[in-house]
Amino acid sequence: MGVKERKQRERSEVREKILDAALDFFATEGHEGVTMRALADAIEYTPPVIYSHFRDKDAIIRELCNRQLRTLAKSFGPIAAVPDPVERLRGIGRAYVDFALEHPSHFRFMFLTAHPLPTGEDDNLHRGDPQEDAYAFLKHTVEAAIASGQLRPEYSDAEELTQMCWAAAHGVVALQNVKGSDTWVDWRDTRTTAHKLLDAVLRGIVREPARARLTSTPRGQGRKKGSARA
Repeated sequence: MGVKERKQRERSEVREKILDAALDFFATEGHEGVTMRALADAIEYTPPVIYSHFRDKDAIIRELCNRQLRTLAKSFGPIAAVPDPVERLRGIGRAYVDFALEHPSHFRFMFLTAHPLPTGEDDNLHRGDPQEDAYAFLKHTVEAAIASGQLRPEYSDAEELTQMCWAAAHGVVALQNVKGSDTWVDWRDTRTTAHKLLDAVLRGIVREPARARLTSTPRGQGRKKGSARA
């Protein structure tokens, strides 16, 4: 490896370290209260080093958002081969729950922290591409489910139904992430509860012939209660 290649590799490694450390910091402190100076102190890099990789705080946030959306979309990859779009919806919901429970800091930053979403020329995510854009993958599957004729006729607005399905997967894991340490609620297993909610929503939107196939087979029975805390 030549000097140029080695320097480029080292630069890429520093960039990834900045992003990894910034993710945890933003997830804990939020967007508004973080300055580049505070971020530099927290992740033990000097401000000039951070500025050599990112123009400003929002540039870091945009890159973190894009990275997390790609990671989530990648987790949906195996689901694309499932022929039944309704079953694909169930698989997407479960993959989202897994992402939230296995990557609590990522989930908290991406979906529970107020920050500007990537837009314009700085957005290097291929929006609308199901392979990179998790929302696009979900919407594409919802459109296929509507086209299959398996859904009740009142659920014909793909955008609305996409948001309903997202909310069904999001609700339980978001509660666990934010309030899971509180003892005033006798929390049940997060993954099992989330799976049951997803199944209940799917049974509510499909026509009767398809409903019989949506038997609940939640994972997590007998397991330690799922946690979305870092």
